[in-house]
Amino acid sequence: MMQLFRRLRPLKIVIPVRFKGHSKDHWSRRDNKLGTLKAIKHFDDFYKTVYGKSWDDIRKALLEERSKYIAVINNFSDNERTCTELEAIGAIDMRAIYNVQKEILSETETRKSKKRTEELNKKKMQREMDSFISQQQLSELESIYPGETPEGQHSLSDLMEDEKFHIKEEEGLKPISLKSISADAEIEYDTSRIISASSGLSVSSLQEFVPATKLKGLDDWVLESDHYNYYTKGADFTIKVEDDDSFSIPKHLKLYTFEPDNYNRFRTSKRGTTGVLDYYLMDGGSILPVLALDLQLGDNFLDMCAAPGGKSLAAIQTLLPATIVSNDKIESRVKKIKQVMGTYISNISQWDKKILITTRDARVIDDYEVFNKILVDVPCTNDRHSLHVDEGNWFRPEYIKERLRLPELQSEILVNALKLIAPGGTVVYATCSLSPIQNEGVVQMSLKKAFEEANVLAVVKDLSEGLKPFKYLYNFGKGKLKYGHIVIPTMGNNWGPMYFCKMTRIQ
Repeated sequence: MMQLFRRLRPLKIVIPVRFKGHSKDHWSRRDNKLGTLKAIKHFDDFYKTVYGKSWDDIRKALLEERSKYIAVINNFSDNERTCTELEAIGAIDMRAIYNVQKEILSETETRKSKKRTEELNKKKMQREMDSFISQQQLSELESIYPGETPEGQHSLSDLMEDEKFHIKEEEGLKPISLKSISADAEIEYDTSRIISASSGLSVSSLQEFVPATKLKGLDDWVLESDHYNYYTKGADFTIKVEDDDSFSIPKHLKLYTFEPDNYNRFRTSKRGTTGVLDYYLMDGGSILPVLALDLQLGDNFLDMCAAPGGKSLAAIQTLLPATIVSNDKIESRVKKIKQVMGTYISNISQWDKKILITTRDARVIDDYEVFNKILVDVPCTNDRHSLHVDEGNWFRPEYIKERLRLPELQSEILVNALKLIAPGGTVVYATCSLSPIQNEGVVQMSLKKAFEEANVLAVVKDLSEGLKPFKYLYNFGKGKLKYGHIVIPTMGNNWGPMYFCKMTRIQ
């Protein structure tokens, strides 16, 4: 028996691993993408009701791995060399695009205006000719029938003006179809003017932004409209919207990108002779809230939720503000701001009186009337990020309560910004979400709360006119929003989403 055992070879037992060789979408690996899967399910349910047929194209762009960027040229490095190098790889100056498009629009408007003037002149000449002919006809008739008009009778001119004596072009008789009114006759109702009782003529502040769908979270279904009932209290608050054509690119802010449908990548930024990097890359939509601030020389600027620091850096590159405060609540995020500033600003230690980096809760900052420009780029669902990155994803089950409270947090931050801003100053609210609740809904409720709590009154600025030259690079959506503007992702220019709304305090 022992000899038999010695002659036998050792048995090799292979234990199969159930997920070995499985695709990344297999159920065994699905927990690693739990947030992204829930995000796309939520967006399909929600945004389909908001954007209709357009959602399919938006969805395709958001899920595309390739997204587009702009390069913010660093004025503290070798900026002329940097611009030359970027142009050599096909990048184009956004200011040049803006100016060309503005000129084209101006010429188009001039042609339209000239055409309208010609049409008005033509109509005026026609009226004058008709009047002249009528006077000539009246004179001829009076020459044929001279004499005074007896009392109680119409004069010849009265008869000419009387509609009964106007000669009308003879119209052909049209047959009239008589229909029976018997009980079995088919009657077609005109329903175009019927108002449904469910249409809700008394619109509440946020209900109109909330779809009648449900959001799945954890093991239960949570009705979003129930959660957002808090915002229905501001239905009767009127918000004034004014036209504002001040949107432009500051002189010293140099921005480069690639034309539509061009997905060339920017090279890795290198250090110049001053020891800092040549340019900063950011999503193309992210620059618009900074431009909306309309920064001027000597402004005191606060970036309330600044991390990672790209928008603050862009504001610095305008070379306009007197002071810049970049704030964030979490220490790890503040560390990122400091890292960005140190990487792009030479001799950063010498800027301690001009550039301040703080760690405060944006809801309780109390530096009243110190700033005249405030950027409120609030925490949001970050739609593009939620579809591609699972770590820290707002749609993971453990974050459901925090996500549902996002609009409340956003509103608290915006209300405090409206209280802080000096009268006449500008607040720009921004998110990277397509959600009307986080965007226009929060703006509406915040303006109402700021007025009720602190007697702060602000108007919304409509930037549509100034944004027209940017339509070559940005899709601002088909319908006009009530209180702001939004960049819609497209396959040709795959950046955004980015919502921004400019408000000016008048009281």
